Amino acid sequence: MTPSPPARRLRLGLPRRMFSQLLLTQVAIAAGVAVLATGLFLAPLGRLLDDQAMHQALAIAQTTAVQPQIARDLQSTLPSPQGPVQAEAEHIRKASKAEYVVVMNMRGVRWSHPDITQIGRVVSTDPRQALAGEEVMQIDSGTLGRSARGKVPLRDARGRIIGAVSVGIEYNSVRARLLHAIPGLFAYAGAALAIGALAAYLIARRVQRQTRDLAFSDISALLAEREAMLHGIREGVVALDRTGRVRLVNDEAQRLLGIGDEVVGQSLDEALGEGRTTDVLAGRVAGTDLLTVRGQRVLVANRMPTDDGGAVATLRDRTELEQLGRELDSTRGLIDALRAQDHEHANRMHTLLGLLELEMYDDAVEFVDEVVGDHRTTAEQVTEKIHDPLLAALLVGKATVAAERGVALWIADRTLLPDRLIDPRGLVTIVGNLVDNALDAVAGTRHARVEVELRAEERTAVLRVRDTGPGIPAERRELIFTDGWSTKQPPSHGKRGIGLSLVRRLAERHGGSARVGEAHGGGAEFTVVLPDALEAPGRTPEPPSEDPRHRVRAQEAPAEENLLPQTPVHFPGEETR
Repeated sequence: MTPSPPARRLRLGLPRRMFSQLLLTQVAIAAGVAVLATGLFLAPLGRLLDDQAMHQALAIAQTTAVQPQIARDLQSTLPSPQGPVQAEAEHIRKASKAEYVVVMNMRGVRWSHPDITQIGRVVSTDPRQALAGEEVMQIDSGTLGRSARGKVPLRDARGRIIGAVSVGIEYNSVRARLLHAIPGLFAYAGAALAIGALAAYLIARRVQRQTRDLAFSDISALLAEREAMLHGIREGVVALDRTGRVRLVNDEAQRLLGIGDEVVGQSLDEALGEGRTTDVLAGRVAGTDLLTVRGQRVLVANRMPTDDGGAVATLRDRTELEQLGRELDSTRGLIDALRAQDHEHANRMHTLLGLLELEMYDDAVEFVDEVVGDHRTTAEQVTEKIHDPLLAALLVGKATVAAERGVALWIADRTLLPDRLIDPRGLVTIVGNLVDNALDAVAGTRHARVEVELRAEERTAVLRVRDTGPGIPAERRELIFTDGWSTKQPPSHGKRGIGLSLVRRLAERHGGSARVGEAHGGGAEFTVVLPDALEAPGRTPEPPSEDPRHRVRAQEAPAEENLLPQTPVHFPGEETR
């Protein structure tokens, strides 16, 4: 006999599909709410009906008690089934559909009653509160059974209490009204449950389409993978809702922007403050691969709108790439200058060879001394005024580049910077950017000159870079420090508009400032002030020398009135230009 297949075990519990789970959950909630609402409605409904019946009884009693004829008849007649009090009370009872209307004297003896046999007898319930002048509402049992009652005092024409009026509403009629309301209430509850079930089905179907019929476990796994991906990638991600508030920021974005989880729920202006970074992320600046500076970082941002009206912005850190690109540009410029110097050196060698072949030995010796002395003098003049080796090396290199580009580079007479810089690399970045921009501004113009002034005022470093270029209009003097703003063509390694922004940020990091104005005689003058950039001096520095050899230039230019009145010192190779 072949073995029979094992019986499948019946699995009990909720279904795995989200649609089924959501539908069952919502139907159960709707049913529970309907039952609870019905029960909560029935409980006060009974009390409400009782209260209405007692108020109705009290109103009938008050209406009866204010009739003066009843008070006079109570005082002038004896209790009798044919008496005027009984007749009037019965008339009121039938008209108001009350169960009874009883008029009694001060001893509780009835003058009226639906059962005429009870006339002349004492009432079965305590009438003392009504006879004392109080109005009473209660549910009580008497000779006619349980009823909702209202009792009021009966007064004569002078206002004295001479008895009381008691009116009762049959309690069975109150209960009947409650029972009569229950079927309608259940009908409404059933209709509400049906509508709730239909709404639950429609919502479950919508959720099924939006979640692509995934199970809760699948969604949980996707969320876990999303969190791992967002916080694991090396790109910053900032998600915004339709109102521009931050709803997600991953670890890399927090690092790049210098923020924390507390920004979630805030607007970009609140989280980041005003600036280009905020404008780029908020979509106020259009474009792709937009450059922005945040702190000491150069970022590339892209923004993609989402279907719900929000947006997702990605950030890439290209600080090191930007630095390498700028170093590459500087290296290329230096290579071009060296190539030109090599060509110039060949010319000098040919000149020297000609002098030797013509046996002009004294002239040859003088020529060699002059060439060698020029190179030595250039470095000595820079290092004599600028004692920091990094800055001195930078300016010597910039002098070579300036010479190749036909620009006269000057070191101002007032320049004197001791070797006490706390952050020389930061000042190297500032000087390099400003000199590069000045060289670009004056290159190709007549009598092109750039002047650099660096001096120490106690612990404050002051830098000024002047040029003879076209200058900067007053309305653009703040705009040029904006991230990504530039009038130049982009370099080979990327985009422009970063240098001056970095200069200002580095200055502000030291508690200083960077501004631009008009130089004396035309052109632009950049001024950077860096408080506490130098260590405390051990002694007061000597005043700068006025020796004209301290002035360094790359190319001789004719003197002009009111324009950087310095005495030039030649860079090597000037004579061949």
